[in-house]
Amino acid sequence: MLSRRPSRHLSQTCWPCWLGSLTALLLLQAPSLAAQTYPVLLVPGWGDGAATLAPLRSLLVNAGWPADQVVALSFEDPVGSNASHAEEIADAVALLQSQTGAPQVDVVAHSMGGLATRRFLASKPNSVRRVVFLGTPHRGTVVAALSWGEGGREMLPGSPFLVELNQQPPVPSGTEALAIRTPVDLRIIPASSGQLVGPGVRNVEICCPSHNGLVEDPKVFHEVILFLQLGLSQSP
Repeated sequence: MLSRRPSRHLSQTCWPCWLGSLTALLLLQAPSLAAQTYPVLLVPGWGDGAATLAPLRSLLVNAGWPADQVVALSFEDPVGSNASHAEEIADAVALLQSQTGAPQVDVVAHSMGGLATRRFLASKPNSVRRVVFLGTPHRGTVVAALSWGEGGREMLPGSPFLVELNQQPPVPSGTEALAIRTPVDLRIIPASSGQLVGPGVRNVEICCPSHNGLVEDPKVFHEVILFLQLGLSQSP
C-alpha cells in the first residue's frame, strides 16, 4: 500500500538539523529544480516500510518536489517475495502516473527493494526514467542466511531468483541508474554485490554511513538529488 506516515524508526542521526542547510545548497546548485522534477516512488528494503524512508521524502519535498508527487511504498508482506513486491511497485507506479499525469516516474530503492525494482523494470521498461539503488545486494548477500521469508531466501547468493534476475540487463535501455554503496555495509557481504555493472549505470561508494544510514546520510542525499536532476550527465 502507499503511505506517507512520519517515521517512528529513525536512527540517532538528527536529520532535521542539517536538512535545511543541505536543501539550500542543492537548490543553489540546481536553481531550476522544481520545474524539472518527475514524481518519485520510494521503495523500502527487507522488513522495512514507508516510515524508514521519511528522511529521504522530507529532503525531496524541501528541495522542490511537490509533496503529493513523492510517495513511499509499504509492502503488504515486508519480507515477502521480490516477485510479489514487483507487482506492488507496478501498481504504485501506475497510480502515481495516473494521479500526476506524468509519462514516467523516478524510483529510489533501498536494500532488497532494489531487487524488486529491477524485477519490475524488466516487465515495465518504459515507465521509469531514473532509478537509484541504495545498498542493494545485486548478487546477493550471505547475511540473508539470517533473514526469513521468501525475500530473505531470494537474497542468498546463487538463489534461483538472483540467477534469473542477473541474466537480464541491469536496467532497461533508456533508463538511467545510480547504485550507491558504503564500504562499511555489514548487510551486504561480499561488498562487491552492492555494485551494478552494465550500460546506463553509474556506481558510487560513499564513506561511511551504515546500511540503514544510507537513507538519511547527507552525502547520499547530495548524490541522489543531483542524479535525479541531472542523470548520468553529471560529472562522475
